[in-house]
Amino acid sequence: MATTKVSIQGYEGSFHQVAAQQYFGKDVEVIPCATFREVIKIASNKKESNGGVMAIENSIAGSILPNYTLLQKSSLKIVGEVYLPIKQHLLVNPGVKLEDIKEVHSHHMAIQQCMEYLDKYDWKLVETDDTALSAKHIHQHKSKHIAGIASKLAAELFQLNILVPNIHTQKNNYTRFLMLQRLDDVLQIKDANKASVNFETDHSKGSLAKVLTKIADGGINLSKLQSFPIAGTNFKYSFHADMEFENTDIFNAVIEEIKPLTAQIKIYGVYKNGNPLAP
Repeated sequence: MATTKVSIQGYEGSFHQVAAQQYFGKDVEVIPCATFREVIKIASNKKESNGGVMAIENSIAGSILPNYTLLQKSSLKIVGEVYLPIKQHLLVNPGVKLEDIKEVHSHHMAIQQCMEYLDKYDWKLVETDDTALSAKHIHQHKSKHIAGIASKLAAELFQLNILVPNIHTQKNNYTRFLMLQRLDDVLQIKDANKASVNFETDHSKGSLAKVLTKIADGGINLSKLQSFPIAGTNFKYSFHADMEFENTDIFNAVIEEIKPLTAQIKIYGVYKNGNPLAP
């Protein structure tokens, strides 16, 4: 059977690859991309990939708003999601001890996530483009005085030791990743209980409230509602909604109810809730 190939943002060993492995299996082949725009472009091309993996929100930093716009402009569908606990580790080459470290290299977000730990030491902190790339460079240069902050997968890929595990300050830090595929490849998902939808309300008074009432009355839990100004209009908005339900019949009925109240509606995907913290 052919290997599944998906585009990811970042390098091998990044959290995007961890999420891809969690959803598609350990053998998934990843295509590293510098930007999320490139992730979407490659995921949309059947000659290059079977889909893509894209982070959409973080439990501490919030929504990655530009990625919603990329999703809106693409023709890709959401087929699943992974909520990944973000665990940052201090990585070194084998034999390097804590007292040998003079510098710590990683992405600025990872450094920020670990400041409480890093503040205990007089290390030079060096910001890089990517957590996993820092790990790769430490391995390649056989650095004896440089540590990196990255994932367990990065440690495994680049033969580094986890000198100190879990150095992140916030222990309950999740990033939500969307699994994206082209419409031609999407199969109906059994036991689907979540959907992502984008809709525009018309200009009539209270139109959003009417839509939200129909959603609530239909027995759907609205787990996310994000507004976006529509470019080129005077304060008109589109709304991204994540809806949770017991079965797809409930969802389909509510969509029919809200269609007359919306100027436009687009279903990004109907899939299984991946949130381990969901009730």
